[in-house]
This record gives sequence, structure tokens and C-alpha cells, in this order.
Amino acid sequence: MGGVILRRLASALPILLIVSLITFAMIHLIPGDPATAIAGMSATAEQVANIRHDLGLDQPLLSQLWYWYANLLHGDLGRSLLLGQPVIQATMLRLPITLALSAYALVLTLVFGLLTGIVAALRQNTWVDQLAMVLAMLGISVPNFYLGLLMIILFAVDLGWLPTGGYIAFSHDPLGWLVTSTMPAISLALLLTGLLARITRSTMLEVLRQDYVRTARAKGLPNRQVVLKHALANALIPITTVVGIIVSLLISGSVVTETLFSIPGIGQLLTQAVLNRDYPMVQGGLLITTALLVLINIGVDICYALLDPRVRYEGA
Repeated sequence: MGGVILRRLASALPILLIVSLITFAMIHLIPGDPATAIAGMSATAEQVANIRHDLGLDQPLLSQLWYWYANLLHGDLGRSLLLGQPVIQATMLRLPITLALSAYALVLTLVFGLLTGIVAALRQNTWVDQLAMVLAMLGISVPNFYLGLLMIILFAVDLGWLPTGGYIAFSHDPLGWLVTSTMPAISLALLLTGLLARITRSTMLEVLRQDYVRTARAKGLPNRQVVLKHALANALIPITTVVGIIVSLLISGSVVTETLFSIPGIGQLLTQAVLNRDYPMVQGGLLITTALLVLINIGVDICYALLDPRVRYEGA
């Protein structure tokens, strides 16, 4: 197991380097000048040129790329051009907010996605199955930003039950965190809940047709034990891979959700950095996010190996 983890970590290094290179190229291809954004519209050409020189933006792109990688080797991701603070510090201050929101959405996805998929599989070709799949398709079809707007209009503007936006940290006020995070978490979770429900249903149906499940029923085991101990336990192996993808989609989907609900997470931070051409913030923020997603995938591999001993033996 340890060897598998070390190999996965080693294989992640080229991925991070490629992502940083692509990010560097793309951010410099976007029209606009961060020096102009910092100096303001009333600044003279000389003032803008001085800012560009101070920031090193007047250097050739290859030189800027070289300095970026050289600083990266020393653990320095640079300083945000607009915030004036180290990229690592700015990112780490906002990353817990994104992770808390993603965790809330993940809990909703797992509870309702797994429950809907299992019930649909056990009631195959009944009205319960058809209703569950219709709801799952509806969840998949509605974009999260559109759902978020509808929820704001209904629950915040019309009914006044929830705030239109903002964020309260869980450590400060758990109930306030729950209130401010519920609508963003639901808008994030709905699409992925439908996806997980459909995959759980198809996986459960396949497992329920296996010989060992029929044997367990022939032995007279209670239906609950057959479903939970034999069917669901084996269905969780492929479902775990899907859950890993869902976690990655939750974190990446937070960019739109946090902007819509004014949540000061890493998604909103990267959005503002792109709009203001904050090169170090975009490059460093995306690199940290990519590293986080790689770690999540490694965690999924570990869970997969724990559920299926054959993976441990093959990777040994």
C-alpha cells in the first residue's frame, strides 16, 4: 500500500508542472494589463510602466516563467498583485471555507444520492423507480447557477427564510453557518445527487443479479442483511470511484456557486484574480487546487484498496 501511495505522489509531480505551465500560458493570453488595473484609469503611461517594471511584467515571458519555477522550488508562489499578501496565505485563508461548503454538499449528495439509487434498484420498474429516475434526471439537467438563482428568488427574496448571500464561519456560529451554507450546498449537490443516484441504481441492479446474492437469499437471510451486507458492500467498490469524481466536481463547481452567493472561498478568490489579471494569484491558486484534487484522488485509491483486497495485492 505504501508503495502505491508513493508512486501516485511521484506521478502527480508532472501533472502539477503541466498544470502550472498551461495556467501561465493561458493567463498571459487573456487581454488586459494588471499594471493598469492596479494603477487605475487616471494613471499616466509612465506610472503604469513603473508598476510593470516593479512587478517584473516587462520581462520576456520565458524569464517570467523561469522565475516562477525557481520560486516554486523554494515554496514561494509569489504575492498577489491586488491583495498585496503571499498567495499561499491568501489561499489558505479561504480554502477552509470552500472545503466546508464542499463537505456539506458532499453529505447531501451521499445521503440522497445513495438512498435514491438503492430504493430505485430495490423497486425496479415500479412507480417508485420511475419517480426516482425522473428526479435524478431533473437534478442532472438543471445547472447549479440557475438553481441557485431560483432558490435566492424563492427562499430569500419571496419567503425571506434564508439570506441572499454571505458566509458565517462554523467556528463562530454553527447555526449561522448552516443557514448561510444551505442554499449554496443544495445548488452544488443537486446535479451530483442525480448522477450518484443513477450510478448507484445501475450498480445495485448488477450486484443483485449475482450468484452470491441469490445464494444468500436462498439461505433464508433477511432481506435487509442481503441488501446491506452482500449487495451494497460490493456495490460500494465502483461507487467509491464515482464519489472521488464528485468531490473534485464539488470543489471545481464552487467557483460559480461562491460568486453567486458571495461566499469568500477560493472559488470567488480565483474568479476575482482572473478578472483583475492577478497572475500570481491565478497561477498559485490553481496549483494549490490541483494539488488538493490529486490528494483527493489518492485518498480514493486508498479507500478503493480497503474495500477491495485484490487492489492491495496487485499494487504490492
